[in-house]
Amino acid sequence: MIYLLRHGQTNYNHEGRMQGQLESQLTDLGMAQAQAMADLLKAEITDTAGWRLLASPLKRTRQSAAIVGATLGLEVEIEPALIEVGCGAWEDRLYADLAKEHPGAFAGRDWFFQAPEGERFEDVDGRVRPWLAAQAPEPRKLIAVAHGVSGSLLRGAYLGLSHEETLAQDMPQDAIFRLAEGAVQRLSCAEVTA
Repeated sequence: MIYLLRHGQTNYNHEGRMQGQLESQLTDLGMAQAQAMADLLKAEITDTAGWRLLASPLKRTRQSAAIVGATLGLEVEIEPALIEVGCGAWEDRLYADLAKEHPGAFAGRDWFFQAPEGERFEDVDGRVRPWLAAQAPEPRKLIAVAHGVSGSLLRGAYLGLSHEETLAQDMPQDAIFRLAEGAVQRLSCAEVTA
């Protein structure tokens, strides 16, 4: 079993700014979201023996994972394969400005992969798919703290979804996905405010 989380809200998320692989601090809401995910995991996992907690190397996932780890009594391990898509020249730019400058690129769900000097779908898929395949067969005992795009591609790889189906998935910061027995189940957290 894998519990997959997206990090909590960051300053960049709040500002509507493209993060990609740049660093951005969790907001107060983001910390509350991470705690809500940790609380939900604590209710889901009654015995943490044998469980591993993995996080992308970026600060926002490490901060979110630290909250989960403190709640569950688990150490955080860094996993580079979970890192977010690199958005090249678009990183640190406001989404609204990019949409005005490149309306065609933002017409579909694959706009994350349109940035000059950025990564493409195949680059991220080429990270998450081998990582997933390398994990021990069921029953896995993993909690992975990733990102919106990398997490969507991980779920898509797990389910064998097409490119379009993979990108049509949502990317919540207030839910956990349970990957088990060939299915993905969304678990919603308690609603939080900052």
